[in-house]
Amino acid sequence: MAATPFATYPSLRDRTILITGGATGIGASLVEAFAHQGAQVAFLDIQDEAAQALIARLQPLVPHTPIYLYCDLTDIPSLQLCLSNLPAKLPGIDVLINNAANDSRHATADVTPELWDRLMAVNLKHQFFVTQAVIPGMKQRQRGSILNMSSIAWAIPTLGLPVYVTAKAAIVGLTRSFAHELGPHNIRVNCILPGAILTDRQKQLWFTEAYSAEILSRQALKRHLQPEEVARLALFLAADDSSAITNQSYIIDGGWI
Repeated sequence: MAATPFATYPSLRDRTILITGGATGIGASLVEAFAHQGAQVAFLDIQDEAAQALIARLQPLVPHTPIYLYCDLTDIPSLQLCLSNLPAKLPGIDVLINNAANDSRHATADVTPELWDRLMAVNLKHQFFVTQAVIPGMKQRQRGSILNMSSIAWAIPTLGLPVYVTAKAAIVGLTRSFAHELGPHNIRVNCILPGAILTDRQKQLWFTEAYSAEILSRQALKRHLQPEEVARLALFLAADDSSAITNQSYIIDGGWI
């Protein structure tokens, strides 16, 4: 990405970025995009091998080597401990991107109370508690940008993953609540709603010829969207270029909706 003709944001240089679920997929593209802007990126994940491979690839190309922290986001006490240790490794967080999620398919008839709780834990609960943890530092500095990753899945609507869809709808509401709560402290909170993004996970698990055809038939743009295109939207919303933008939900779906 360093050699592309896309925008550079001077306000992101040396800023501290925290990304959840940054080892693969859209998360890895976020790590890469912000690192190439000269930001100091820290990311949380449980995929050690993928995380280390990402760092090794980026290290010779970026001013600040990304920092990886193993953290199970569904274990809130462990998550809170991990976040409390961040100040020893980094200055205060300037930008938080709540990206981690899991869109595993599940039928309504198969959802037990235990599965409901697990899916909410991986798709929604951590977004609240990571945000809660970074708020005091952002208030102290009187600035910050928080980006919550939702999905167009709840707006289409999508079938075959009802708990995931519920969580992604809730994230929009959470974004709006935090935007008004934190706005007086010059902390902006926005939401990104990706459509069908061609990540490795999608290709490995669900990307068939039939699904490809369905995507292209619904999108206005007749091509498959890439993770780095989501990352470029996140760069703008994190940078000072968008300093007047908060409480908004941005759809990036090639014109599906």
